[in-house]
Formats: sequence, C-alpha cells, structure tokens
Amino acid sequence: MMSGHIKMKEMTWTEYAGRKDGIVILPIGATEQHGPHLPLCVDTVLAEEFSYRIAGQVDGIVAPALCYGYKSKPFSGGGPLFPGTIDLNGQTLQNLVQDVIDEFVRDGFSRILLFNAHFENEPFVVEAMDLCSARHGDGVKLLLMNWWDPMSTNMIERIFDQVPFPGWALEHAAITETSLMMYFAPELVRQDLIADVDHVDPGFCYRYPIDKNSIPSNGVLATARSSSALKGQWIVEDVVSNISDFIRREFC
Repeated sequence: MMSGHIKMKEMTWTEYAGRKDGIVILPIGATEQHGPHLPLCVDTVLAEEFSYRIAGQVDGIVAPALCYGYKSKPFSGGGPLFPGTIDLNGQTLQNLVQDVIDEFVRDGFSRILLFNAHFENEPFVVEAMDLCSARHGDGVKLLLMNWWDPMSTNMIERIFDQVPFPGWALEHAAITETSLMMYFAPELVRQDLIADVDHVDPGFCYRYPIDKNSIPSNGVLATARSSSALKGQWIVEDVVSNISDFIRREFC
C-alpha cells in the first residue's frame, strides 16, 4: 500500500506524468511541540500516513508533505512558547499551497486532495484553494479534509472510555494524537514520559503578549492517559473508510 506506486517522491517523472488522470494528495502538517512524549513531527506523520492509506483506497498518489504550518496557538498547541515549534506566517502558507496547486494543475492533474493534520492551517489553505479555483475554473476539483471531522460519532465514545473528551482544540498531544502515533510510529513515542495532566481552561479570548503561566510547562493541554495503538487503529480504519467512501462518491 505504501510502495513507490503511491509515493510521488519515489516515482520517475514519466511514472508521475502517467498518473495525471487520477487523484494527487498533498499532506499538510506542521513542526511543533507535542509535549515530552511525542516528537515535533506528529502533524506531518499523521498527514502522510492517512494520505498513504487513502491513496491506496482511491488509486491516488501522495506528494511530498508540507512539514511547516501556520502559527501554533496557545490553547491548541502551546504557541511560540516552546522550542521546536517552527511557524509560518499565514500569507507564506497560503502562497506555498497556491504554488503547489498551480504546479499540479500545470502537470495535468484536475483532482487535488489537500489533507491537513494541523488545526491552525485550515483558513489559509481554504484561501489558497479559493484563489486557485477562481483562476483554474470548474475543470479543477479541490478538496480539503482532515482526520478529526470525518470520524464517526460513536468513535468519540469508544476512544474516550476512561476520560472525558476535552474538545478538539485541547486534544493536542493527548489521547487521539498519542494513539495515532502509537499505531503509525510507535518507535517515536516516549511512553514513559506520558503525563497525566488536568485539562487546561482556554478561556474565551486570545491575548497577546501570551501569558506564559496559562500553558502547562510540559506543553500538554489534556491527558494522554488511556492512549493505545489499538485506539489509533480504530481511528484510522474508521476515518480512512469514511473519507474513501466520500471521495469515490463525490470526487471521482
């Protein structure tokens, strides 16, 4: 499923050109802190691994991932308070996504799926899609998806069987991301460093300069206790199935 016939970076230019009638998937991640137990590459790993599995279901190919994203926010990632969080300005991300879409279109692709795994990226990716769509017209189909919105409703209860669901913003480096990394890349999870923290109260506003005391010193916003590779597998199977069904029905 994850051999060279799916990964664009492992193709020759002739092999790549021969796939232009299919779907090309662009994984979009980030480089940001995910507490003491997860690596900086979490969002990029999740974007890539979901993209590979979706491509395997819909006969698509996966482009090299964008591994930097828009600014991490204080109450959905910790913001700029932690070393290793390497942020792009919104305009930079928007221009980067536009340029890549334009190149795919120039190469002959007309169905482009953008798969985002960093919450804060979304508005800038949508703006890039809007501008590209206006430029390229109805002949080019653009789709943006993530892994949390397509999750079946009953999956939340199944995953959060021991602790309450804190909401997606606070699920940073918590049960879902930790479980997914245990499934995709267990060798990158420092399980002995998982901390059982209380949920952070995000308040009701953004405030700058950022109050450094408002974010836990370890960068984790909700507990990762009860994470497991099995829960990660449940999420992946559910989300990939739901997305693949949608693509075959609406995008092919």
